[in-house]
Amino acid sequence: MPRTFLDIFGNPLLALGAGIGGVMTVLSLNTLFCIWFERKVSAWIQRRMGPMEVGFHGTLQTVADMIKLLGKQLITPRGVDKPLYHLAPLMVFAPVVAAASLLPFSKTVVLTNINIGLVLIFMFGGFAVIGIFMAGWGSNNKYALLGAMRSIAQNISYEIPLILSALPIVLLISAKGPMYEIEGEMIAINGMNLAHITAVQADTGVWFVLLQPVAMLIFFIAILAETNRAPFDIPEAESELVAGFHTEYSGMRFGLFFFAEYSNMLIGSMLATVLFFGGWDGPILPGPVWFFLKAYLLIFAMMWIRWTFPRLRFDQLMTFCWGALIPLSIVNLLVTAFLIKVL
Repeated sequence: MPRTFLDIFGNPLLALGAGIGGVMTVLSLNTLFCIWFERKVSAWIQRRMGPMEVGFHGTLQTVADMIKLLGKQLITPRGVDKPLYHLAPLMVFAPVVAAASLLPFSKTVVLTNINIGLVLIFMFGGFAVIGIFMAGWGSNNKYALLGAMRSIAQNISYEIPLILSALPIVLLISAKGPMYEIEGEMIAINGMNLAHITAVQADTGVWFVLLQPVAMLIFFIAILAETNRAPFDIPEAESELVAGFHTEYSGMRFGLFFFAEYSNMLIGSMLATVLFFGGWDGPILPGPVWFFLKAYLLIFAMMWIRWTFPRLRFDQLMTFCWGALIPLSIVNLLVTAFLIKVL
């Protein structure tokens, strides 16, 4: 099974420093790339050129935008609740770094290998919602508050089908028995250990998307809603809420919200890759290459959906979750449990 950074470095402080540095590097490069990539995808769909001026085909445009944000004045409006207002961007951003450290990028090395990794990722996702609410409430702005309240309702609702669609994978792993042989090594297998989920798919040669296509579809839709991506971008609806919960933020305070959004897209896509697409499993190419290739194909699908479908109304958003996704995910979970028991 994979070794952790603590196994490699021996010293906890060195392992912690290397882990945080590695995660921040990956997330920073991801944000720079995804902003440029989304501009190009939207341009391709709308038959435009997209960024072309700064760097080859605008590849350095995002770097220029980042420098601009760093140079912008940080304006604090009157009447804000200062502790909540200032802590909100950090509260949204910090759980992203913690969640990214739990994902197994390779079959030889992972940052953190624990048996409740799946639970912790869902928990850290819930922390981000608290940061969004702090931003909306602390901004002393009605548009921001409405956006924050929408985000709370949306994220709490779609967290249910998200978790229910992951549970069939836990059942499939647990059905393998308390002990499982992987590459000649007997391990105590755990259905919530992300490395175990990937290793079982690689060992059997069957990705769970083939066994759980309905769960994969529900999971992907819920990830779109959890990351506030169109057509579920109700909390940020520019046409009606200016920019929603981050209306009153400028400079790098706004940049942290933007950073967290694209980082959450990557984490959601990587989690879907682990649960349904075999993680690092693939021929010829190294494991990490396959892992990120699958994740970015899912990100491309998220961007394609954003620039294809119109935004839902809030009542449509909630009805779709409680009236369609949750019942379907419960039925899928019960059918999976029944088939595992019978077969």
